[in-house]
Amino acid sequence: MSKITPCLWFDGNAEEAARFYVSLLRDSRIDSVIRSPADNPSTPAGAAVMVDFTLAGRPFKGLNGGPQFPFTEAVSFFVDCVDQTEVDRLWEALTADGGSPGRCGWLKDRFGVSWQIVPRQLGEMLTDPDRARAGRAMEAMLKMSKIDVSELRRAFESEPVA
Repeated sequence: MSKITPCLWFDGNAEEAARFYVSLLRDSRIDSVIRSPADNPSTPAGAAVMVDFTLAGRPFKGLNGGPQFPFTEAVSFFVDCVDQTEVDRLWEALTADGGSPGRCGWLKDRFGVSWQIVPRQLGEMLTDPDRARAGRAMEAMLKMSKIDVSELRRAFESEPVA
């Protein structure tokens, strides 16, 4: 067990969320589900109370705590995507069924969790020693919702206007 494990507070759908998340990323699985006993007055018998799951090799917990604490953008999951195909696949899955796109690679999934779906190439461009090229990539990214690597590359490699 990891010494520190993020625990996500859900409103009754922790198991559904965990199953969805593990379907998206390699090295992911449901590790265990703690279910409510028959004598628990606040939760139906057999309902998931806590879900232990692994996403991309990292442990998480999902707690069905109720509606008191909704998710905000103050915490998000940053996904380092290897290419545009991975960006597209995750973006489509996470914005489907009630998710919503944001700006600059951010989105909220149908459970209200915020994600940053970012192609590795963006970081490479933004840290390029040629600050003009990096700046053009930044300007292009700021106009995007889902990050488009080919558009970033065009801006990054374009010649400055004199």
